[in-house]
Amino acid sequence: MVYIDSFYLNKFLFIRFNSTLMKFVGFSEIGMKIAERWNDSPFLQTEKTGPDVCKSLIKSVDIPDLTKVAQPKVKVSSVTRAGGRHPAVLMCSAYEFYPPQIKVSWLRDGKPVTSEVTSNMEMADGDWYYQIHSELEYSPKSGEKISCMIEHASFNKPMIHDWDPSLLESERNKIAIGASGLVLGIIIAATGIIYFKMKSKGRILVPQQ
Repeated sequence: MVYIDSFYLNKFLFIRFNSTLMKFVGFSEIGMKIAERWNDSPFLQTEKTGPDVCKSLIKSVDIPDLTKVAQPKVKVSSVTRAGGRHPAVLMCSAYEFYPPQIKVSWLRDGKPVTSEVTSNMEMADGDWYYQIHSELEYSPKSGEKISCMIEHASFNKPMIHDWDPSLLESERNKIAIGASGLVLGIIIAATGIIYFKMKSKGRILVPQQ
């Protein structure tokens, strides 16, 4: 059993206690300074009792769900991010999984992608479940296959979720239809305004029989 206590500031991990190390570890300049102080304080001794507390909780019949696993719900989508060097950005999101240990990676035609990938740490939802997000910046090529691979304790083997480019085309079609409708609406409104102004000035020509 491993006891981990993570401390976040503005959703970014800055300190973590790990029972395998039996000390606090900082993940930023400020976090390392605070971790050094905590390692010399009584707070460290309190955290060291974490594994024993977890064992007692797991043995309790009141909260049996702590011994179970929950499979992540995975979604691969296209996002827009300003300032990127590549024209396309994909996001792979995993939701509502437990335990928090998870690995999210990208594949391009079955081969691992290690560059232009941005991932965050596992984030707690506050109800024993976690979520994580990973972004991939890339330049699309015809016929290639982009996939998101998830490795988690709830799976017997890594699960691969392929990106479907047709979803992006469908979104583009919706935007195009919406834009066309907006332009048509503006034209109709402008025509109505012109007609109203001309009528009010008595300039409407009425066909003579």
